[in-house]
Amino acid sequence: MSELPSTRRINFSAGPSVLPVSVLEEIQAEIVDYRSAGMSMIEMSHRSAPYDAVHQGAATLVRRLLSVPDEFDVLFVQGGATMQFGMLPMNLLADGSRGAYVDTGEWALKAIQDGSHHGDTYVAWSGRDTRYTRIPAASEINLEDKTRYLHITSNETIGGIQYKDWPDVPVPLVADMSSDLMSRPIPWERFDVVYGGVQKNLAPAGLALVIIRRSALDNSNRDLASYLRYDVHAAKGSMYNTPPVFPIYVMDKVLRWVDDRGGLPAMQAAADERASLLYAAIDDSHGFYTNPVEPGDRSTMNVVFRLADESLEAPFIAEAAKRGMVGLNGHRSVGGCRASLYNAMPLAGVEALCALMADFARTAS
Repeated sequence: MSELPSTRRINFSAGPSVLPVSVLEEIQAEIVDYRSAGMSMIEMSHRSAPYDAVHQGAATLVRRLLSVPDEFDVLFVQGGATMQFGMLPMNLLADGSRGAYVDTGEWALKAIQDGSHHGDTYVAWSGRDTRYTRIPAASEINLEDKTRYLHITSNETIGGIQYKDWPDVPVPLVADMSSDLMSRPIPWERFDVVYGGVQKNLAPAGLALVIIRRSALDNSNRDLASYLRYDVHAAKGSMYNTPPVFPIYVMDKVLRWVDDRGGLPAMQAAADERASLLYAAIDDSHGFYTNPVEPGDRSTMNVVFRLADESLEAPFIAEAAKRGMVGLNGHRSVGGCRASLYNAMPLAGVEALCALMADFARTAS
């Protein structure tokens, strides 16, 4: 995973994001004529045998790679993670129960805001006062009566913080794992729902992967438009209507790429190596670069940093572009710099960034 093709930009974008070159080359070879079918996969009926094989194959690989137990359904739903912010309380809080939320940053806050329109929700902990620089201990999370689930955002792409230890609480967890899904194992006994947009580690945008405990559907809300009901998607095998064929087709290939390289253990080891290298470059810069996150809560997927002299950030990003590196701007809401290190990011890309950082600090000092 350390090779870096000379003709490719080094893409540190937070999403849509880098995909494996070998997968892109496979798609390129098949895009006009899928396996001698005389047409492209994206032209075929979603009821055709070739697409059905891709659809079922992707679901099977998700289940195997993530070790999803039999009591969970694997769903492919349009709309990305953002639509899940509303679908979750619509489906799970109709019986008068309550949804608790941990506010760890921008994406958690969006889930809180949308969820409040569709169910009885409340904030069980907020990191706003500490500028979203840490993850709470389980003892800091204040659960109230009638709580059905605790919603967490496993990794905040904007703030660069990530859960390393899952909260040990007396209610099931529900997690938005958009930006670290398929990068580490999941302890399924703690979760009722895991979901995420696929445009970080898995595929192009346009699809949410939802993995839901089947028993959570027993009392789910039936008084909804059919497409908004998890039980309908589960019963129809994510084929209630035309699914987002292209993202699922690409995801199937990416999942095979993950499998071929050793599955989640290999992805987690590579993520740790990439992140450790970049954080060392920041921490060893004698304050030229800084990261605001508590060390134990630093994300392995999204590394945020500032330059001590913020007026140098624009020249730094310009110099990065000259060296073929893109997507290093921090989110528009916070500024600074951000390097997203998803599964398909080669180690050589991080090494190139670290070399740039050292060179820039030396010449600017």
